[in-house]
Amino acid sequence: MNAYLSVWRLRFINGMQYRAAAYAGMATQLFFGLVFIMIFVAFYQHSTQEQPISLKDVISYTWLQQIFLAFIMLWFRDNEIFQLITGGNIAYELCRPCGIYEFWFSKLLAQRVSSAALRCFPILIVAFLLPRPYRLQLPPSLTAGLLFVVSLLLGLLVVVSISMLIYISVFWTMSPVGSTLLIAVAGEFFAGLVIPVPLMPAWLQQIANALPFRWTADFPFRVYSGQIPQAEALWGILIQLLWLAALVGFGRWSLHRALRQVVVQGG
Repeated sequence: MNAYLSVWRLRFINGMQYRAAAYAGMATQLFFGLVFIMIFVAFYQHSTQEQPISLKDVISYTWLQQIFLAFIMLWFRDNEIFQLITGGNIAYELCRPCGIYEFWFSKLLAQRVSSAALRCFPILIVAFLLPRPYRLQLPPSLTAGLLFVVSLLLGLLVVVSISMLIYISVFWTMSPVGSTLLIAVAGEFFAGLVIPVPLMPAWLQQIANALPFRWTADFPFRVYSGQIPQAEALWGILIQLLWLAALVGFGRWSLHRALRQVVVQGG
């Protein structure tokens, strides 16, 4: 356990050094957050039907996407791991006195946390200071805020466990492009990052509910706004834990099977 904590700490410190990239990303996220909110404001102003989610909740939903983008984006990738697999240097990883799955999981987790730590607080402050209707609202209660924090952290672990499957798939495909694009595009849509899940047609919502992606972003963001009641949020957190256990278990099994078939060329 100490080895994985050390890896996490070193990766976190290393990630905190990229401040220029963080500032550029922060400006980009503020820009796109405002653009998306303007689109939703126009949509709600000209809509003749009552929507299943209020404009205030959609604005909070959108800002939370931008604030915690590093936590939820599936297209975030570590090229170093891809190069280890495709270049044959995975042999060095096999010599480490620790599990590869846990080692990579710690690295990916630290990268996301460090990236979010540099960006989230400035965006959060700006989002709270904006005039209505562009302002981010506080959660309706302290309990809702605490449930949001728990569900967001569990969602982060689910995202990392899904990302691990992308890296493991490269043992067979030898190219990260296909699996990254496929999972990232599907995951971004069904997580509610294109349009919120409540605004999807009923049949699409059923598909989203059956996949793990929704539990990484849509669920914690709607817990924050109070659109998901507290009792339902507790059940949702249990579902997150089940998905996390299933994804980690499948990932460990897949990696073990992949490593049994690894052939490292050369000497």
